[in-house]
Amino acid sequence: MTSTTSLSAGLAPAHRERLMRVSREVSFDAGSRLFEEGRRADRFWIVRTGTVTLDLRVPGRRAAVVGSLGHGELVGWSWHFTPYVWHLGAEAMTPVRAYEFDAEAVRAMCARDAEFGRAVANWVGRVVAHRLHASRVRLLDLYAPYGSGSPV
Repeated sequence: MTSTTSLSAGLAPAHRERLMRVSREVSFDAGSRLFEEGRRADRFWIVRTGTVTLDLRVPGRRAAVVGSLGHGELVGWSWHFTPYVWHLGAEAMTPVRAYEFDAEAVRAMCARDAEFGRAVANWVGRVVAHRLHASRVRLLDLYAPYGSGSPV
């Protein structure tokens, strides 16, 4: 993930500080599932330390890892868009410490303050666009006959 989609680059300091006020610190052991594709998206995380992998169910195969996230990066964007259902799965690849956010509380903050809401929506939108591109490249590398065509 590029630094343009991290929390520090994604939100202005005042908006970032406001968001962080409603966070709580959590940790996950390596191998712990943060969420499963298709289930209710009611929270999200910002990674403090460690690595989280994103995966996609592939019928007849094991889940395909389509990305990994580290320090300062958003884990989960499905909480921001109805019907609030995870589009991917996520697993702690290493021990992870993170800030956790209640999705409903953050959506309420966004609804009360249009400027804050636009800032969060723009940040989440940039993350989604970046991950869509990265997932496409990863899936082409895994399943297309000649890969993505991207230089190594």
